[in-house]
Amino acid sequence: MTQNTGWGGHEGGWGGTPQWGGWAPPAPQPGVIPLRPLALGEILGGSFSTIRRHWKQLAGVMLAVQAIVLPVMALATGIAVAAVYQHIEPVFDPPFGTQPTAEHVVPVLVAGGTLFVLLLLTGGLGVAVLTAGCPAVLKEAVMGRPTTFRAMWRAALRRTPAVAGTMLLTLLIAGSPLLAVMAVWLPLMFSAASGDVSPAMLALLPVFLLVAVPVMVWLSTRFALAPAVVVLEGARPVTALRRSAKLVRGEWWRIFGITMLGGLIAAAVSYLIQLPFNIIGMFGVIPAVADQPEGSGPTSGMITALVVAFVAMLLGGAVSQMFQIGFTQLVSGVLYVDQRIRREGLADAILAELAANAPNPGPAPTAPSPAPASPPPSHPEEPTDT
Repeated sequence: MTQNTGWGGHEGGWGGTPQWGGWAPPAPQPGVIPLRPLALGEILGGSFSTIRRHWKQLAGVMLAVQAIVLPVMALATGIAVAAVYQHIEPVFDPPFGTQPTAEHVVPVLVAGGTLFVLLLLTGGLGVAVLTAGCPAVLKEAVMGRPTTFRAMWRAALRRTPAVAGTMLLTLLIAGSPLLAVMAVWLPLMFSAASGDVSPAMLALLPVFLLVAVPVMVWLSTRFALAPAVVVLEGARPVTALRRSAKLVRGEWWRIFGITMLGGLIAAAVSYLIQLPFNIIGMFGVIPAVADQPEGSGPTSGMITALVVAFVAMLLGGAVSQMFQIGFTQLVSGVLYVDQRIRREGLADAILAELAANAPNPGPAPTAPSPAPASPPPSHPEEPTDT
């Protein structure tokens, strides 16, 4: 198997082929995309082709992440609920005419806040693994090389910390305008509630958002290629953000439009994936509810139907989410490759790596040497007279 090395920066123009009479030979295409500047259809088609060719590796990585993340989330939720079980009823169902006391409210708030942070970290790490795995698979798809689940799993885990750091920095930087808006608007809301300022000041929130949201979108698009830089170039988070901003510079509207279109396609396809699971769950619950005797408690059939519906909807949500994350990251990865081809001659680097890793042909077979002619007899026989 070929070594999975990163694509480092390569300055210089794309090595084109001279044209004669307005004709040029087609660009080489060892994998899912041709090695030349790509059109919109080729970017989307390359993303779908990557899923079609390497769906086993992508699904394996995604299922492995789900198999780890979901039990951890369930375990954390169970521990949190068990820790404050005796405080739940006094807080959410207190006796008539009484209010929950701090003795019960504080433990529930602490457990809820801790659980929220743990679920957020666990889900974020899971998304980081998926985000790291997609560019690793894309590289092999672009180069037309086979790969295995084990290789992609190792590649994803190796770059997960850097990808998680990149995602966190992107969230903090791109979300800073919204945080600034909330830092200004929340004090105004509390002041208006206490009567210190006019309630009309609360109407400034839409104005603030009209300013903050475009800035957030602009920053998010500038850093959209950073995860691919982390995985394919082995860059650190800050370096990846700078590289992404450099690659996006001058092409912001194009990258924003393609990224937005890829997200819409991913959302539509993921909805279609989830819809059959929801229908199965719904049609499993309706008969059980219809057969339920009026005024009686839940029967075993109804409980079974509810469990089946929950499992079906959970499975559909997991599969659709995996496709949505995978497809959007593959679109961003193909955009990264396209920008590198346009600006830094990545096509030449890919072809050079393929040539360097190509198996060396054996020595050319030599033609067998002809057998030596038999020597003439030393004493030829004399003709005799009859």
